[in-house]
Amino acid sequence: MEKDIKKQLEIIKRGTAEIISEGELKAKLEYSLKTKKPLIVKAGFDPTAPDIHIGHTVLLRKLRHFQELGHKVIFLIGDATALVGDPSGQSQTRKTLTWEEVEKNAITYEEQVGKILNTKDKNLFERKHNSEWFSRHGRKEKNSHPFAFEQFVELAQRYTVARILERDDFKKRLKENKPISFLELFYPLMQGYDSVELKVDVEIGGTDQKFNMLVGRDLQEAYGQKPQIVITMPLLEGLDGINKMSKSYGNYIGINEPPREIFGKIMSVSDELMYKYYELLTDENLEKVKKMHPMEAKKNLASEIVYQYYSKKEASEAQIDFEKKFQERDPFTGVIPRDIPIDLTANSEEGLLLSNILCSPQILNLVKSKSDFRRLVEQGAIVVNGQKVTNSQYCLEPNKEYCIKVGKTRFSKIIIRIK
Repeated sequence: MEKDIKKQLEIIKRGTAEIISEGELKAKLEYSLKTKKPLIVKAGFDPTAPDIHIGHTVLLRKLRHFQELGHKVIFLIGDATALVGDPSGQSQTRKTLTWEEVEKNAITYEEQVGKILNTKDKNLFERKHNSEWFSRHGRKEKNSHPFAFEQFVELAQRYTVARILERDDFKKRLKENKPISFLELFYPLMQGYDSVELKVDVEIGGTDQKFNMLVGRDLQEAYGQKPQIVITMPLLEGLDGINKMSKSYGNYIGINEPPREIFGKIMSVSDELMYKYYELLTDENLEKVKKMHPMEAKKNLASEIVYQYYSKKEASEAQIDFEKKFQERDPFTGVIPRDIPIDLTANSEEGLLLSNILCSPQILNLVKSKSDFRRLVEQGAIVVNGQKVTNSQYCLEPNKEYCIKVGKTRFSKIIIRIK
């Protein structure tokens, strides 16, 4: 176990949004070092869709940091809570899943988590399912004890509806006269009770999970336990640069995707988002990264992320493949440089139409025709500076820099200049 408390705190704090509270965390770390008893650190994942994506790894990497410091992490698969559906950030009730769907999704999580966490050392890792205590239909692990009605009554008595309705998303839905199911009201109690059941010292979650994790603190105290430390991590925006990474938005990068696919997707994110990816997805020194040319920094990021889930050789091959395909030649006409200055006459406003720039053989030629351009816009396949183009008459302003992406693999960085 790392004996330098200051160093532990420095590693733990990197990339976090909030720690409740840092003083309590320091005290727990000091007690852990004194007693030589590692902290129990938990993060829960509801398998509402198959496969782990790099948005999930923001939490998983923080769990890994705790492992490297000598603490034990619990990778909790919320197969019972997945049936309820987390209402965090939702404007309406989620679609209910079946046990079969949840179990099928959970298998992919179990298979892939070893790419990030040390799952072999049982002193540092434990995998649990909350169906062990919430459902008689769930996992039947050793010492599991399905939730009894009496326990349900006791748990429900520990919290009030008024406090649950303090959540911003519930307030908004009530104001808009949108329905809230009883199950959704109960979700924070279920997540909070997970911490009681596992006697957790620290819980890690996204900023949208703060309320649920604070409920966990309250419930632990109500059940006579010491309250957990709550660590919130920023939500990672997906490839669109707007919404949080999610399979439902189609803006995700799966850790099981082929190396070349991962590399290409990372190369398509905006420069601004790139630095956030560096902070949350790598251990690279941000000051050094910011001194690099953005293109080199992005290649380095893409290589690093591929390497995390594959090998140095595959990361190198993915970079070489990318450079051959998208830096040395255009998919339609041949050679095309990565940074393209485009000169237009002062009165050529029509030339600033994105469709003209993408379709012109003399400029980019990334799209075959105007009809093809309109089709791609309708599909949401054209992205400018991280935002999807929704208007076929979209114009670019002069004297600005644009990163344009067409589909998953065709993109270029251009600067429009007025002569």
